[in-house]
Amino acid sequence: MLKVLSLQIADGIDIKEFKTVFKAELLHGDSDELFYRVKSQSQKLVYIFKYGIVCFLGYNEVEIMAFIQAITPYCKNPFDQHISDEFDIEVNAARNKFGYNKIEIEKETTDSLRLIMLNVSQSVALDHFSHQTNLLLEETTYHTQTLEKKGRLELSGGNLKKYIGRTLNLKNRIEANLYIFDSPEETWEDENLNRLDIGLKRTFDLQARFRTIREGLEIVKENLDLFKDLLQYRNSIVLEWIIIILILVEVINLFIEKLMK
Repeated sequence: MLKVLSLQIADGIDIKEFKTVFKAELLHGDSDELFYRVKSQSQKLVYIFKYGIVCFLGYNEVEIMAFIQAITPYCKNPFDQHISDEFDIEVNAARNKFGYNKIEIEKETTDSLRLIMLNVSQSVALDHFSHQTNLLLEETTYHTQTLEKKGRLELSGGNLKKYIGRTLNLKNRIEANLYIFDSPEETWEDENLNRLDIGLKRTFDLQARFRTIREGLEIVKENLDLFKDLLQYRNSIVLEWIIIILILVEVINLFIEKLMK
């Protein structure tokens, strides 16, 4: 029985810099991810993703903590609390069988293990993005409820800009990491790997969860557009009153000047 543990440890990891200092057998690497075999005599694998996730196979708890400590200097906005997911792998099964937190596979290969680690990490990434989206939705709901109860938006222009910034940053990060939900090239050429990939995506419900996040962000965006229009209307009303007051002050000054003459 093999155990996979995937952790979201930061907003991002500088894998280019980490690659220069980490000494292990690099099985796959590009600008987005690094996949290593740490010991050739044992099944110990680590998968590092630029979007802040590290996935382990064959590591014990002490080794995991030591690795996280080593990679932290290369992390952007490290997390105090890690989002994680565990998955068990049983090898030499009669056929591939997918469970809630376990998979049985016919044959253990480096490509099949990498594919499982990839899908577990994608699931963790979706958990992180889903949590961030839900926070934005909660904030949106608060402002819409305030608007319903009081008939006005208790949100300043500066805070609205920060709110828009958080939403756009999250959306951009998701868009930038869309590649993580694509299947590796190996699955296009190997029918067994393709079936394994499809089964894993169904097990983790990746596509449906991703759509839910996109829909949530669209709801937030629609509300932001409304808030922006309301704020612009409020500012235009204030500007109109300022102009009226200035005109009134000018009229009063002219009236006073005539009286003094």
